Amino acid sequence: MRLNGIHHITAITGDAVANVEFYTGLLGLRMVKQTVNQDDPTVYHLFYGDEDGSPGMDLTFFEYPGAPPGSAGAGMVHRILWRVASPAALEFWRARLADAGMHSAGDESVLFADGEGLEHELLVAGEGEQPLVARNPEIPPEYALQGFQGVRAYAARPEASSALLGDTLGFSGGPQEWQVRGPSRHSQVLFDPAPEGSRPRPGGGTVHHVAFAAEPAEIGDWRARVAASGAHPTQVIDRFYFRSVYFREPNGVLFELATRGPGFAVDEDAASLGERLSLPPDFEALRERLKDVLRPLPYPPAWRRDE
Repeated sequence: MRLNGIHHITAITGDAVANVEFYTGLLGLRMVKQTVNQDDPTVYHLFYGDEDGSPGMDLTFFEYPGAPPGSAGAGMVHRILWRVASPAALEFWRARLADAGMHSAGDESVLFADGEGLEHELLVAGEGEQPLVARNPEIPPEYALQGFQGVRAYAARPEASSALLGDTLGFSGGPQEWQVRGPSRHSQVLFDPAPEGSRPRPGGGTVHHVAFAAEPAEIGDWRARVAASGAHPTQVIDRFYFRSVYFREPNGVLFELATRGPGFAVDEDAASLGERLSLPPDFEALRERLKDVLRPLPYPPAWRRDE
């Protein structure tokens, strides 16, 4: 069994409207699923990605309205790494961010943060994997984000994670730099020392968990392997769009193993993904009540409505 790179990354926002405007507007991602947090269905769970909602490009957010800003500390992902195609793409993003009044840094990459402080870094892709791209009339396809390169997390003792990441999950490398290589995609997990005096504080602009892609038929075997290693995985949880197992690796980062299907088109047409509130069958009875709880979102953009 091999994990096929990162499946999705889930973060927290205190303002879904501003979040949609940043990720679908400035960054040009597609909303591929507008749904609710299945563990707290009174709040949004928003999924952004490429045109098809492919594993390897899904950035998701739980909205807790008014959530104060969080702070990444030991045991938390603190930066999301993205692929772009070329140095010219980096120049495009430097200019686009500057035009939006945003600061960016870096020479061989582009480092910036969203309005709540969540860090992103754009890197030139080094391997010939299929680009995962969303359409946006303001962003030429050759400059668009192409999927996840990986994550950077803070770890107090990176060597403590080596057995689980290397022996159990099949990552290569370590102890600070790990590669997750599957049949068609690969990702990185990089551990950094936590800043002096930092304290982990979940909130707006922080990452909740990182998920790795598993084949649907293998999720039970992956759970058994993780349990045999001494970790404490959840049972396999049916999220309707995929099935999942959650556990914390030894440095405290919350990992998920998520299946590569059935996917986001299971309950809406692929041409209109994310354009309405989608509720798995077990939550459909809440639809009327949620109209009074969830704020309307600025999506889809006019150019998608006009197609």
